Amino acid sequence: MTRETTRRRFVTGAVGAGAAGVATAPAAAQETETDGGGTPTGGGTATGDGTAAGGGTAGGGTAAGDGTAGGGTAGGGGGGQPDFGTFFEDVDNYDGSVADLRGEGEPAVQVGTEANGGAFGFGPPAVHVENGATVTWTWTGAGCPHNVVADEGAFDSGEAGCEEVSPFEFTFEEDGIYRYHCAPHLQLGMKGAVVVGTDYPMADTGGGGGGPGIPTVPDTALTLGVAAGFAMAATLGLTYLFIKYGGDFGEFDEA
Repeated sequence: MTRETTRRRFVTGAVGAGAAGVATAPAAAQETETDGGGTPTGGGTATGDGTAAGGGTAGGGTAAGDGTAGGGTAGGGGGGQPDFGTFFEDVDNYDGSVADLRGEGEPAVQVGTEANGGAFGFGPPAVHVENGATVTWTWTGAGCPHNVVADEGAFDSGEAGCEEVSPFEFTFEEDGIYRYHCAPHLQLGMKGAVVVGTDYPMADTGGGGGGPGIPTVPDTALTLGVAAGFAMAATLGLTYLFIKYGGDFGEFDEA
């Protein structure tokens, strides 16, 4: 066996060892991640009535099958927040919630509540009622004259006035979102909306419905990958040095 044969066997063994280390890194990372508690667990069992059970309750707002989310915020049959778009951007008495008036015998809205720099608001500005409900708008007597006009013409209380035009009633017989305003004070932000039934546009809140998220690389896998890379680089470096400057082992006869 010659010195060249010895070098050749060393190179073959070194490269093979480095390749084996790199190949086993992903498996080791996966095993480490599993043993280290990397598998997400939890008690979020979905029950048949649509109530989400487990530790996912936030601020007392348990998501129920009827779409009501805590504190009277209406969500609709699918539990979603109504999509008002930018309608309420200039309405300072709208805080993002929708008053749930479903089940009430006489759902009512006040006309002329304190908002937008004076008595120029509807109170509450957004309500949710059942299909077939009759909503009554009652003038407070402040900030007059006011009226109630649907943006798309579904209803109109007529000429703006004060107590003499109060109250105004309208029965909603189709699901959807009905946006309305006070014509004399529209520029001040005197606007409101009525959400009816369960079939209405819902805002995308980014919940994702439990779908797959963006995959991430575990820290253990990154660590092992870097270590394997260094090991491979070191092996190749030593191999190069051995080939170029390897010691003299003498001449050996082939076996």
